Amino acid sequence: MSLSFEPDALRALAELLHSTGLSELELEEGGRKLRLARVIAPVSVPVAAPTPHAAPVTLAPAEAASKVDPAKHPGAVKSPMVGVAYLSSEPGAPPYVTVGQSVAAGQTVLLIEAMKTFNQIKATKSGTVTQILVQAGAPVEYDEALLIIE
Repeated sequence: MSLSFEPDALRALAELLHSTGLSELELEEGGRKLRLARVIAPVSVPVAAPTPHAAPVTLAPAEAASKVDPAKHPGAVKSPMVGVAYLSSEPGAPPYVTVGQSVAAGQTVLLIEAMKTFNQIKATKSGTVTQILVQAGAPVEYDEALLIIE
């Protein structure tokens, strides 16, 4: 198809956008450029109104504890850098720690790769690992909670 500003050619390109589900199309031929874009309206999802006679919901102590932000937990081991978390020294190797395992302060609990360097992340205190909050190979942010030691 040659680049044309004829109304029929523009309609054909607009139909192509619609039929393929594309939101934008850009063509260049010779020294001429043509960019067609369509705005896709956001879809709103209706939210059910709360039932006026519903009984209030209270969380059991265990449920309430699980709703606490892990980063604010006193036993949270936080990431000192941005990088990729690894739970073991190499693929197929056993993880450094597992949930329920006792650890000593200073013990390596996982690795974070940053700029092709593997950095050992150490336990900040002695105790039992109660939660591992990251997955192997997952990106992590600075100050993100990685695991909880109680």
